[in-house]
Amino acid sequence: MVTKKYELMAPAGDMSSFVAAVNAGADVIYFGLKDFNMRDNAKNFTLADLDEMQKYKVRKYLTLNTIIFDREIKKIEEIIKKVKGKVDAIICWDFAVVELCKKYKIPFHISTQASIANTETAKFYKRLGAERIVLARELNLKQIKKISKIIDIECFIHGALCVSESGRCFTSQFLCGKSANRGKCIQPCRREYKITDEQGNELKLKNNFIMSAKDLCTLPFFDKLKKTGIKAFKIEGRNRDIDYVDVVTRVYREAIDKKLTEKRIGELMKELGSVYNRKFSSGFFIKSPTSDDFTDIKGSDTKEKKTIVGKVINYLSNKKIAIIKITASGFSLGEELLFEGNKTGLVRLKVESMQQKHKNVKKASKGELVAIFCNKQVRTNDAVFKIISKD
Repeated sequence: MVTKKYELMAPAGDMSSFVAAVNAGADVIYFGLKDFNMRDNAKNFTLADLDEMQKYKVRKYLTLNTIIFDREIKKIEEIIKKVKGKVDAIICWDFAVVELCKKYKIPFHISTQASIANTETAKFYKRLGAERIVLARELNLKQIKKISKIIDIECFIHGALCVSESGRCFTSQFLCGKSANRGKCIQPCRREYKITDEQGNELKLKNNFIMSAKDLCTLPFFDKLKKTGIKAFKIEGRNRDIDYVDVVTRVYREAIDKKLTEKRIGELMKELGSVYNRKFSSGFFIKSPTSDDFTDIKGSDTKEKKTIVGKVINYLSNKKIAIIKITASGFSLGEELLFEGNKTGLVRLKVESMQQKHKNVKKASKGELVAIFCNKQVRTNDAVFKIISKD
């Protein structure tokens, strides 16, 4: 059982995001394998990757939270047998998976897909043997506090919101034959729509993104969440980029560990706005969502993006020098670089000095080698990006 007062859970869709989340302060990393998880479109992990994960002192929760068919039971059982001792819990809701977790004595947490929204259902899953439940998204603070007296509670605190009830949506299946409940959602809700009648007359809308919810963000009222009895604060985003995982994990790590001032909350909100987001909503925590909780943009609201620079060809640890081969965009003094790799995770760096052939330079271009000071370890073949304005 978890003994810490709070647990910060970060998502990982690949090994570089896993390491970035660890370095950013996550207590738990939750992830999926190639099959049977609600983010089938993420890179995800293989069973062999679990051995690499054991090097990191964080708790590891495996998601096996899709609908399961009879033909898949044997495969699921083989997976559960192989992960025993390598994961700390399995997040699931199909009773076949629950029974297999009990059979092999692996702790299990009930997924938000089960839409748990009342104390009686919480009691049922506790009797069933669940160590924790992930509550439905449609609950307010008062409702959460009541259920938290029954069993350990896990709640999403940041990231994408589905227009459907706790993500149990059939739109992708209906339109495209890709079931969200099998982890294959292609997000038709994020598209623009027009309303027409049978004669072809078109209704003009104020906002054509009529099904695209804003992202959840609880930072402005996070102290209230800490008083509800929630044990685990969960960041959504296994399909999102490594810089999102890094920034959001760091922000909520600080929010858990400290009492934030209004000024600091404002500063951290700017950081959250610097990575992928569809603008922000308080979800159901404070009040029921309104039309203001639907976004009016396509894609992300961030004003920045990253572009590929090249890769690291050597890191001189004694001098803290990274040597970069520029294969795409060049960069200059004062610009911000990102280094990404399976063992490095993510390193952010503002370029303060750079050299070519032992001479100081102010910029470097495609096809050139350049050495820069980097006080955090990066590794050969790490990808290098720079941050640029979208404008």
